[in-house]
Amino acid sequence: MSSLTYDLTLAGLSVGSAAALTGIGLIVTYRATGVLNFAHGAIAMVCAYVLRQCVVEWGWPLWLGATVTLVVLAPAIGVVLERFVFRPLAVLGSDPAQTLVASIGVFVLLVGGAALVWGQGARDDAPELVSEDPWGQLAVVLVLAVGVGAVIRWTRFGRELRAVVDDRQLAVLGGIDADRVAAAGWAFGAFTAGLTGVLLAPHVRLDPYGLPLLVMEVVAVAVAARMRNLPVAVVVALGIGIAQSQLTRLHPAGWGEPLLQAVGANLFVVALLVAALALPRIGTRDALPRTATARVPTPPGAWTVAVVLFLLPLGFAGSDLHTSVQVPALGVVLLSLVVVTGRGGQISLGQAAYAGLGALFTALLAAGRFPVLPRLPELAALAVAVVLVAPLGLLTGWPAIGRQGLALALATFAVGVGVSRFVFAQPYATSGLALDRPAGFDGDRAYYVLELALLAAALLATRALRRGRTGRALAAMRDHESGASAAGVQVPSLKLLAFVSGAALAALGGGMLGMGLRAFDPSTYDPVRSLLWFAAVVVLGADSTLGALAAAALLVGLDAGARGGMAAALIGVLAVLVGRFPGGPYEALRRAAGALRLRRGARLTPLGARVRARLRPAERPAGSPRNRAAAADGARPPQGPPAPDNESATGGAGGTSNPAEGRAPTHTPAPAPTLTAHTLHARYGGFQALDGVDLTVPPGQITAVVGPNGAGKSTLFHCLAGTLHPTQGQVRLGPRNITRLAAHTRTRLGIARTFQQLSVFPSLTVAENVRVGAEQGRVTDPAAVDRALRLLGLDGPVRTLPAADLPTGTLRRVELARALAGSPRVLLLDEPAAGLDSTEVAALARVLKALAADGTALLVVEHDLDLVADLADVVHVMTAGRIVASGPPGHVLDTLGTGEAGP
Repeated sequence: MSSLTYDLTLAGLSVGSAAALTGIGLIVTYRATGVLNFAHGAIAMVCAYVLRQCVVEWGWPLWLGATVTLVVLAPAIGVVLERFVFRPLAVLGSDPAQTLVASIGVFVLLVGGAALVWGQGARDDAPELVSEDPWGQLAVVLVLAVGVGAVIRWTRFGRELRAVVDDRQLAVLGGIDADRVAAAGWAFGAFTAGLTGVLLAPHVRLDPYGLPLLVMEVVAVAVAARMRNLPVAVVVALGIGIAQSQLTRLHPAGWGEPLLQAVGANLFVVALLVAALALPRIGTRDALPRTATARVPTPPGAWTVAVVLFLLPLGFAGSDLHTSVQVPALGVVLLSLVVVTGRGGQISLGQAAYAGLGALFTALLAAGRFPVLPRLPELAALAVAVVLVAPLGLLTGWPAIGRQGLALALATFAVGVGVSRFVFAQPYATSGLALDRPAGFDGDRAYYVLELALLAAALLATRALRRGRTGRALAAMRDHESGASAAGVQVPSLKLLAFVSGAALAALGGGMLGMGLRAFDPSTYDPVRSLLWFAAVVVLGADSTLGALAAAALLVGLDAGARGGMAAALIGVLAVLVGRFPGGPYEALRRAAGALRLRRGARLTPLGARVRARLRPAERPAGSPRNRAAAADGARPPQGPPAPDNESATGGAGGTSNPAEGRAPTHTPAPAPTLTAHTLHARYGGFQALDGVDLTVPPGQITAVVGPNGAGKSTLFHCLAGTLHPTQGQVRLGPRNITRLAAHTRTRLGIARTFQQLSVFPSLTVAENVRVGAEQGRVTDPAAVDRALRLLGLDGPVRTLPAADLPTGTLRRVELARALAGSPRVLLLDEPAAGLDSTEVAALARVLKALAADGTALLVVEHDLDLVADLADVVHVMTAGRIVASGPPGHVLDTLGTGEAGP
């Protein structure tokens, strides 16, 4: 027994050593660049193939092949990726999550390229660099870990690395070559990836898909180390490796045996699930690449062309449509990503799992093998499978509530890998399954017609989720989650809706795909497919249904008409370039064509310019700020003073019920409640941000809070708005305690807010931005949007323009109009004058005074003391988390200027 324990421990050390190498490489790359390198496993696979090519195919000595592979090729791959893929993303200032998409693109590109070069078959003759004795591998791991730790802690390069991780821009200003640090990090990370692949290849199946996925499963060790602690990563890797080996000696009787065998063979997957779901703080600064510009319009006639192309196989392909029947099914699966990722803005790397569950449940139901339920006809089985899989979308939807960016990517990837390993790969669940087509649709042509009908239904469902009130709320959540919550959008519920709907669509497409192939094939739904599908949808237009259909045709067509791997390679190239062309290939071509037309446009000669100047009448000079603002976007700043006292000052936008601007209200509106804060305390780590703050925001007045940076103003603001809960104290709206209510709930109680950093939704038009505020505030008056637009001077042509690329002054008005459209009773304004010129500030002051005259309670946090003196009825001065002075603005600001209000 002791001999068996020793042998299993040695085997576990061998596996754990390879996992530790992966963890070391991932951590060093992440610390140097902030990128979780999803391509780590693909680099490992490529290096293993290259070493085999050198030694087995070309007959090189092992030492020479290993030197070329590990010392030259692997670091070179890392340097090339940093220089040509990830450095441009950093220089262009792209959203951090675009690096995640680019990393997945590199993974897909390398996998597809390897399949093209070496084929998709498995190889079992990879050369053995280190003997099977695990002590050599363990020694390599320990030497690397100690060496890297020493370099980071005690060398100049280590200090530079830590500085770049803490604040890259500040490090550059301090004279550090951040690009050199990042290149070194990528080179070392690629070296460890290559070493991992070379060590693992002799003991596992060497193929373009299996080895990369195997390496990515052990990302759990880096996540458990919080992407920082090398010793923790090494210890966790060795511990899981040994535990996985020891579990193989257990053989319980009964139903527990296959489950224990599955856990024992996939303990790193279990660790990945636990780490991804239990550590939500990893990569929280990342988010899905937001739509930087307005949504790319569909090319004229594109849908007509798409319909013709999808109908074409019925007329020209004869009766054998084996390849064509895969396109509509895959199109439905990719539509699920349009809902979850394109419209909802949530990273989902596990959609293949839901597609596979749809196919598996359909097969089990049709065969009468599903527990409890009887045998069903194929079409009914497909419908029931969709109903059964949809709630399972909570597997990824529930973690998404508290996660975004990298943390969400890891959670969804972990769920996809877990389903693949614990369901699809288990013989007791999938052995002997056959999946036939519905009665009457057995032939390829008839089944293709059925698929087109189901695809049309899926398109209608997707359109319903992308249009109207739900579509606007999803787009708002995608563009600015905090802003959507402040506008009243129930973000948690909306995330669940997106994932559940996405799971249902994926299950429908997966069942269609299984019936089209007449079998349940687990490899069709493996996690690598999830990465490929995600990359394809993102690069061809994440929020475009037409892009999803094009991606399906491209993936199926290229793999059927060319050597396997061509589709993955092409999608990988496009994903690598996502930072340069965020709108997709069509948007890039459209811009290039527009630039070409501008270059070829006719130009006047100097003589022609002089003649035109004489013939054209003199134009009004546009030197004033107001004219410049109007010329920038076609909108006019709000004009004139507040309305007389006997009229509605805001025309109903600020909480009155008057339906017509400039007309006396038909009834007296209910008075706004008083917002109060009682002895609020808040801490960030060991820092006391609020220390017993008491504040009253009465209706009909403008209350201002001023103070130096770090005084606690923003923390107080967040506690009042609901985006932060105080550690002690209460926030009350009238008599009601709202201290623990979420931000969207407070919005529906009548508390609206704006942000210091603009929180508009760039993919929506100006009018749609404002309509979100009205809809989520549950305002039933259809004229509320028009009143808010008219009050802020946005009722002209600018109302139909996308919010992306509009000037700051206009966007400030859009944000305020959105808040007012919900008829708030309390309005919280965080530095509303930031980025405005003097004309726009004066116009803003008139609007705010009119709102106060209508009875709205206003709280303004502002650095512009002149604006505060002009606006406020009461001013509070904050310092070190406390209010140290309060009173009329004239007295308090004069005291502040003489320094008497200091601590």
